[in-house]
Order: sequence, then structure tokens, then C-alpha cells
Amino acid sequence: MNKKVVFSALLVIFSFALSYGQNSAPAIKIDVRLISDQLAYPTAFAEPKDRSGRLFVSEQKGKIRIISKGVLLERPFLDITEDVLMMNSGDEMGLLGFAFHPLFAKNGKFYVFFSKRVARKPGLDHRSVIREYSVSKTDPNLADKTTAREVMSYDEPESNHNGGDIKFGPDGFLYIGIGDGGAYNDLHGEFGNGQNLNVVFGKILRIDIDKPPYGIPADNPFVGKENTRPEIFAYGFRNPWRISFDKVDGRLFAGDVGQKNWEEIDLVTKGGNYGWRLREGTHVKTPGDPDPKNWINPIIDYGRQEGISVTGGYVYRGKQIPSLYGKYIFGDLMGPVWALTDVKKELWSKEKLSISRDPGSWQIYSFGEDQAGELYILSVLMESGKGALYKIVAGK
Repeated sequence: MNKKVVFSALLVIFSFALSYGQNSAPAIKIDVRLISDQLAYPTAFAEPKDRSGRLFVSEQKGKIRIISKGVLLERPFLDITEDVLMMNSGDEMGLLGFAFHPLFAKNGKFYVFFSKRVARKPGLDHRSVIREYSVSKTDPNLADKTTAREVMSYDEPESNHNGGDIKFGPDGFLYIGIGDGGAYNDLHGEFGNGQNLNVVFGKILRIDIDKPPYGIPADNPFVGKENTRPEIFAYGFRNPWRISFDKVDGRLFAGDVGQKNWEEIDLVTKGGNYGWRLREGTHVKTPGDPDPKNWINPIIDYGRQEGISVTGGYVYRGKQIPSLYGKYIFGDLMGPVWALTDVKKELWSKEKLSISRDPGSWQIYSFGEDQAGELYILSVLMESGKGALYKIVAGK
């Protein structure tokens, strides 16, 4: 969620608007249907496998809200605003992600990723925390805060680049996207955190949540190796903002926010190195850094003429829009939404979708996927400042 500040938007609107007019009309006609515009900075979405049909949305300031039968319930499912650090509307801290345990219908467990206030000092800005909760035994629409259990936490050196998305993979393990530690250009250590396998920053982690506080899967790629964190699944990221798994084949995708010139989408493989800080997208970023030579290019990158901060999405596996099936849907903070098609080459084909908004009319914070494979957009409307949840639907 890097650069989510309106002043940045004003600097790019003119050139960005021109790029809209230069693109040909999209072949896929889709639209969005408003579910609710009464949210506050919505960051993540999930529907548990409990057949209740309830949709859950986290708000950055520290609440998880429920939408039941199309209605946003007034009482939050979880309210931890007293624990969550969020300073302002352009913040990259807060309640950044949550995920239901695959067996939530039986065990009632779910997990949150949030920023926690600490006494600041040089090299310590705040703390990132992953915490477990259980649903109330008497009220399915309310979490039991007394069941809180810390799974993992670590000190953050800067306020930004916190990542914060958490997803359960098809293997039942929890995957965690973490940024490079923040500030600018990953100036941490000699060559940055992204390539440092002895820190969690700039990584996607993979842990076994069913072995408290957490276990390490035996086939994690760096298990048993010296000077490495065994939790690491893949590395070389700047700020992975939204990760997801394809419901059909289990492939892992990540949107990685760029530094200054290039945004990217990565197809993440076990042990993969995605290049930061040596590379930004498909381009050399930091000449003079040692070249590990094992870096993996993204499946797409795009420059500042098209957007400002990538928001990763999902492969569409629903039934309501057949023309989208199998395409990876993602967007940018500044408003456009694209579909990627696997053309069996290193770089996928990119097509702008008809639901893209005028630059500056909304900010796309996140995407969501329900149990049927239908997709949603979590946004902030610039004119009103309201947080809104939309469902992607077929166009006319």
C-alpha cells in the first residue's frame, strides 16, 4: 500500500489521464455493483468456508466488519482499534490483513496482521504483529477478544513498506507478505533487506499455524541452511501489496510496489528471488549491487504513465463472467483495473478493463474473492472519502 497519499496523485493525474485516452476500447465489458460505501479505509476481504454467505472486510483503523445478506452490520466482528497504530489517511500502517483458518467452520480461528505502537527510537518505528483470535461460542458475528494469541511479531525500522497481507495456501500453511523495512531504496545493511536471507523483510513467509506459536514446514526452501530465516518462502520484494492463490492450480501471485519507475506482478515460486533491490520490475535499479543471477522477472511491469502503486488481485475463477475466466485481475491505486492473460511467455498480455475510473476518482486499496470465485474491489472514493466495496459484475 505504498504511496497512498493524495498529493502523489495530483502529480501524475495529467499524464495519467492522457494515457487513458490513448488506449483502445477494451474487449471485455464488465462493471461494478456497489455493496457498501459505509466503510473506512478497507484493506482486506474474506468469506469463510462456513456456508453462512457472510462477507468480511477489515478497516485500516482496526475493525473487521460483516456484510450479511447485502447489509453492512453496525457492530464490528472485531474491534482492536486500541491496539492498532494508524496515524493518518496516507498511512501504510494499521490493520492490513486477515485470514480465516481453513477449518474455521469447526475451530472458529482467524488471524490478523496489524501495526502496533511502541516507544520509538532510532531504528524502531513500530511493531508488526500477527495474532490469532477465535469466534465467540455464543455469537457467530462476534470475535472473542479474550482468545487473542500472538503468533509472530517483529520490530519495523520505518513506518512504510509493511506489506501485511496474509493468506492460507492450498497446502494449509499461512503465507505472509512483508515489505523491505521501509524508508527509501532499501538502505538497510550493505545491500538492503530484500536479498538478506537472515531477516524477514522483503519476503513472503510460509508457516504452519497449527503448531503454536508457529511451526516451520519441512519443505520450506531454506530450512537447515546457515544464516537464513527458515520461515522464508520467497524473497527479493520491495513491498508486496496483496498476494493470492489461484483457486484452480494453486499458483501464488503478488503485486510488488515499485520505488520510482516500475510496478510489477510476480508469479511466486518456492525459493524464488524477485530481484529487489538490484532490480525494479524487469529493469536494473541499483547498479553496483552484486548480481545474484538467480532473480526472476515479473510477469508484467508498467511505468508511471499508467499508474503509481500496484494493487495485486486474483485469478478469476467465478462463473458469472465467462470472458474473465482464468485471467489475473489487478489494479493500481490511481484507478485502472487490468486483466492479465497467460500467453505462455515470460511477460503476460495486459488489457485494461472497462471498470477503470478516471484518475483521482477512487483509490483501489485491495481486491477480494468469495467462495464462488467472484471478485470484489475495495476502494476509497476521493470525492466523499468513503470506503467502498464493489462486486465485479458482467457489463452491458
